[in-house]
Amino acid sequence: MFYELRQYRMRPGQRDNWVKCMEEEIIPFQVSKGMVIMGSFVGEEDDGLYVWIRRFSSEEERKQLYQDVYESDYWKNEIAPKVPDMIDREAIEVKRIMATPRSAIQ
Repeated sequence: MFYELRQYRMRPGQRDNWVKCMEEEIIPFQVSKGMVIMGSFVGEEDDGLYVWIRRFSSEEERKQLYQDVYESDYWKNEIAPKVPDMIDREAIEVKRIMATPRSAIQ
């Protein structure tokens, strides 16, 4: 099992719009496709920071879920066109991490 720690930089003034889009549209859609979203966060002192964590049981599962989500017509036609207005896609950072044996996030 591993996690994706995804860090995004929001465009100025777009924090509330991005959080609303994530919580009302993107996360529910991804969960409906089988994604496990562990958490979603904004920066306490950095208004331009958004972080979220997804969990995968294997690389094969990750590949399948990526295909199911990002290759879907709904993603391509409804969600993807909105994203560049709210976040800087070139500034996205994705780190693959694994929980330590005593981590509560197992």
